[in-house]
Amino acid sequence: MKDILYAPWRNEYVTGEKIEGCVFCHISTHASDDETLHVLYRDEFCFIVMNRYPYTPGHFMIIPHKHTDALEALDPQVWLHMSALAQKGVRMLKESFGAHGVNIGMNLGKAGGAGIAEHIHLHLVPRWQSDTNFITSIAQTRVYSTDFEKIYIRLKEETGNYF
Repeated sequence: MKDILYAPWRNEYVTGEKIEGCVFCHISTHASDDETLHVLYRDEFCFIVMNRYPYTPGHFMIIPHKHTDALEALDPQVWLHMSALAQKGVRMLKESFGAHGVNIGMNLGKAGGAGIAEHIHLHLVPRWQSDTNFITSIAQTRVYSTDFEKIYIRLKEETGNYF
């Protein structure tokens, strides 16, 4: 008999309405939908959005409004602003979310591992001591101890204290 791991929250991904074009540009231009799109923060240069399919609970991304796939073409002022937001994001994840560490990274281009290669984005992934378990190691499956929406609400409530 085969064991089954249910993930009902992915049903929306499979059956839900698909966004045409660049998903990050859609989020950038639809500020009135921030709650349903899980935006934590936005300003004139960037926005911060929860990763809908996170590596760990609390994983979010800092994304410039400007559509580009080339970090080297990004205005240096925007890059410095993204870096400042990353510092604030790390502080929030450690102080209010209890993360023991944070992975920060960008996958540039499809060959670099980017899932959405056409629009650069900076990942902040909270980490905890011993957060990799056997199921992740042997089955390439992630198990979350809490609900995505609850995490979004918790982090959204904290953003005003950090951003």
